[in-house]
Amino acid sequence: MVDSTLWLWVGFNLFVLGMLALDLGVFHRSAHEVTIKEAALWSAVWIALALTFNALIFLFWERLVPGSGYTSGEAGLAFLTGYLIEKALSVDNIFVFVLIFSYFAVPAKYQHRVLFWGIIGALLMRGAIIFAGAALIKEFEWILWIFGAFLIFTGIRMATAKDEQLEPEKNPVIKLFKRLMPVSDAYDGQKLFTVKNGVRMATPLFLVLLMVESTDLIFAVDSIPAIFAVTQNPFIVYSSNVFAILGLRSLYFVLAGVIHKFHYLKLGLSAVLAFVGVKMLLPEASHLLLGVTYKLPTAISLGVVAGIITVAVVASLVRASRLEAASVA
Repeated sequence: MVDSTLWLWVGFNLFVLGMLALDLGVFHRSAHEVTIKEAALWSAVWIALALTFNALIFLFWERLVPGSGYTSGEAGLAFLTGYLIEKALSVDNIFVFVLIFSYFAVPAKYQHRVLFWGIIGALLMRGAIIFAGAALIKEFEWILWIFGAFLIFTGIRMATAKDEQLEPEKNPVIKLFKRLMPVSDAYDGQKLFTVKNGVRMATPLFLVLLMVESTDLIFAVDSIPAIFAVTQNPFIVYSSNVFAILGLRSLYFVLAGVIHKFHYLKLGLSAVLAFVGVKMLLPEASHLLLGVTYKLPTAISLGVVAGIITVAVVASLVRASRLEAASVA
């Protein structure tokens, strides 16, 4: 797939790099506090780009990728479902980002720069994980059983887990880095590294970046198998994942101040993970138990995932409204 569509992969990644360069080099060249209005505008831009790309898949997939085994409609639905799943699961990252920035008291005007480089690292890590996952599935189809069971387990764990307690001093990446390089006591603007008394050292901002990267790696291990439940096509998995991650920074600045109101979002996300885990196990399980291989249509999966997320968000906002009304009374 990659060899026969190399130009498609190259073109897509050049587009992504161009957008990132435009973002950092033009619109966010100087450090400043990102307003909700600015973040909402960028969120709209990233969502519009993702949906435009989705429309192109619906229209031209069979011409661009002949012999993929997907019709244009199937590929378009797979991309949209994967994008929605990853977009929803990325909101869980925001809970942790809020904790990280609060713990390290990161000035608001430097948060965008941290998230930008965090996104770059996330794209590289997720690309590697996606290629590894696609290769494993191609060689060992039974690994889908492991992915499915893991997603169900992760969903149950997320639903029953207590609120996160941020403990950077116990993070193995942070502990290892501090052994290898000294860390300054104070921020030096938006620099990740500085020199004090002739000694080159990292700033606390670099530790924040390491926390963001290690956190995203953990979330990627949970979320990427969920998209493989929708499609095993590497390009659809990769592109839907990339578009969801590209909009994560702006989404953070939109939701950071109100994320505490989404009381039932984690429960909804846990239901999504459990559902896609069942979807992944369903074909083999139905064949083993009933002698008939049944695959849940992607359109139904899209409807279920969208329905779960909508119910979780609406229920959260209703509860938040009632709590605010009660506090006023």
